[in-house]
Amino acid sequence: MTSTVDGRRERGDRTRRHAARTAARLATVQGLDSITLGALAEATGASKSGLLTVFGNREEILVAAVAEARTLYVEHVIAPAWTEPSGTPRLRALLDHWVGYLRDEVFPGGCFVATTSAEFGHREGRVADAVRELKREWIGVLERELSVAGVPDPAEAAFRIDAYLVAANTRRELFGDDAALDTGRRLALAVLPPVLSPVVPPVVPAGVAEAGEAPAEP
Repeated sequence: MTSTVDGRRERGDRTRRHAARTAARLATVQGLDSITLGALAEATGASKSGLLTVFGNREEILVAAVAEARTLYVEHVIAPAWTEPSGTPRLRALLDHWVGYLRDEVFPGGCFVATTSAEFGHREGRVADAVRELKREWIGVLERELSVAGVPDPAEAAFRIDAYLVAANTRRELFGDDAALDTGRRLALAVLPPVLSPVVPPVVPAGVAEAGEAPAEP
């Protein structure tokens, strides 16, 4: 009996994950709030009743889609950059991986964060709250790393970086201008302070007892 229950739970978890990921991908093409049970059932091969059994209602599907999009964003953009030192090196890596995440078409309609942020402006409810939290989390990552990098106003710098990336995403999706990603990255990089080279202590000449003392006569 236990194995039967566990098997059903495992199948339910797989269905949930697949449906949430499919919904997140569809959201970048047709809008998150435009996703219907029928469209999701067709895209996943599941039945409407099966989806409702797993999620309960349509709102839960959309909230799960945002959570799955966050998982993918962390996997493709955030986590790979965490191998770099905090501050400017990590920020550069974040920008590189963000461009890669779009070029790899993790989502077919561009950046999920940018797309849903525009869609859910002025809206209320659990789905809108989840979208806002995802955007806040991304901005927070930028601000913390900019603070470590020594930027005087991390909030303003994060605003500028985010604006360049959103504009790059828009131009690429609207006009098919892939070079816009490189432009956005270049402009965002210009916001960052340079990586300071480590200070190498001077080599003290042989025979000099203290710093500042002239070398002894041979």
